[in-house]
Amino acid sequence: MRDVTFDVPALRRRTLLKYTGALGAAAAASASLSACSAGPESTNDTGGGSGGADRTLTAVIGYGNDGSWDPTQTASAFCMAANNHIYEGLLDTDPISREPYAALATEVPKDPDSTSWRFELRAGATFHDGKPVTADDVVFVFERILDPDTQTLAKGFFASWLKEARKIDARNVELVLKFPFPDGLSRLTLAKIMPRHVFSKPGAWDDAIKGKAIGSGPYRQTAHHPKSNTTFEAFDGYNGPRPPAFRRMNWLTIVDAAPRVAKISGSSAGAQIADNIPYANIGQLESGGLAVAGGAGMNNLFLMFNTQHKPFDDVRVRQALHYAIDTGKMVEVALKGHGKPSSSFLDEGNPSYRRAKTVYDYDPDKAKALLKAAGVKGLSIDILAVNVSWIVDCLPTIKASWDAIGVRTTLSPQETTAVFTKMDQKQDYQVVAAASNPNQFGLDADLIMHYNYGPANLWMQYTRWAGDSVAKALFKDMDRATREPDAEKKKAMVQDYIDVVAEQAVLYPVVHNELMTAWDPKRLSGIRAQPYPGINLLQAKWA
Repeated sequence: MRDVTFDVPALRRRTLLKYTGALGAAAAASASLSACSAGPESTNDTGGGSGGADRTLTAVIGYGNDGSWDPTQTASAFCMAANNHIYEGLLDTDPISREPYAALATEVPKDPDSTSWRFELRAGATFHDGKPVTADDVVFVFERILDPDTQTLAKGFFASWLKEARKIDARNVELVLKFPFPDGLSRLTLAKIMPRHVFSKPGAWDDAIKGKAIGSGPYRQTAHHPKSNTTFEAFDGYNGPRPPAFRRMNWLTIVDAAPRVAKISGSSAGAQIADNIPYANIGQLESGGLAVAGGAGMNNLFLMFNTQHKPFDDVRVRQALHYAIDTGKMVEVALKGHGKPSSSFLDEGNPSYRRAKTVYDYDPDKAKALLKAAGVKGLSIDILAVNVSWIVDCLPTIKASWDAIGVRTTLSPQETTAVFTKMDQKQDYQVVAAASNPNQFGLDADLIMHYNYGPANLWMQYTRWAGDSVAKALFKDMDRATREPDAEKKKAMVQDYIDVVAEQAVLYPVVHNELMTAWDPKRLSGIRAQPYPGINLLQAKWA
């Protein structure tokens, strides 16, 4: 079964850009886009057999490279990972701890609670076309993000708290906040600085979507072939904090699991690192000498209910269906132990995690009682599901669990694009099972929750729940928490409204699972497995 990235439907179809940027999930295959640059067609180029420091690093990414490459819009796993090597923010974040560090800026602001952050740009910083990075480029990007007439994914990460970006002089800028918002420092990595002289031209944003990428980061894009591969070369003009360790890189997109595993296996392996490793292949790869490690985070299987399709407007029915799922069996059988039943919307490793007041421990008797209290008999459900391989592995447990409480269940796994085309067209449905991972954007609980819930949020459009009185009160509580200046009070407010999200179970995770990365430790060092899709090689090197 195919593994597809879940690239937020809004980023695949322009009709959805009318919604705010607080969209949900992480990664799905898009329609094929034309190649934007010339280069070698071969996806087997490993830089020749001569070895040495100039050899090419070949990586296998289990997600499509044909999503949007526009840093202000994309949620594509492949494109976001690549952009982290091509572009820089004023600040960027460590891929694991997500702590901010100075990238294009010379330092992290000393007072995160200030409503004015000033940044000096790194002396000598240049874009890949040789032009200098200036304050005009920084203002250009933030003006696009904050433009009320331009709907981007990034807008949802900034518009609530950032008032404007001001040019002080050619190398100094100021960000003016609406209120103190320390979490905004780590979000600055989501505003990749792009050259104004390139992307202000007519049609340039369309080119960015298709794959045109010119940044100031350690690697420059040298060729891009949608559905095949993207190549990179070390940027000799880079003078920032994380210099390139590889002269050339070739990232292959191999969505199907079997050929992805084969590409990194055996004595004649054609790649040194691969992400999205199936659990069933871990032992095989380890016995072949590869290192395999997992990252646990927000990656999850969630259920989404159509609250305008009875009886799913009744919270007791939604709760019953969650209580009925044997999540322990799902973790053991489908995830091979690489996951945990959800005990909050957030995963247990999130800094803002607290066990929710409502936890859906396996309790079929309680599920039956809730259905009886709701007056529901003879319920039949057709689960519309994405066909991501690990999701498909989990579906039989859901069916067996629901069948066991008298709910006749049919499984309908489909291509991700097909599932969300139905959502976009507002077709009727009962329940959707899909994958999500907002950790691509950070660990900030405020970001994660607004990414999934909000009055104009895409996911709330799908659930048809935004007009509910409980939803309206929830959204107000969420906005109050965003503005709370005291960190501990804010954390408690977030935890409290997550209790409401858990109780309502409109869009809610069933299990959180690990994402696995495999690499050749004889060839590479400094690899850290991410708890979200993609790879980050900014601190890796040849062994």
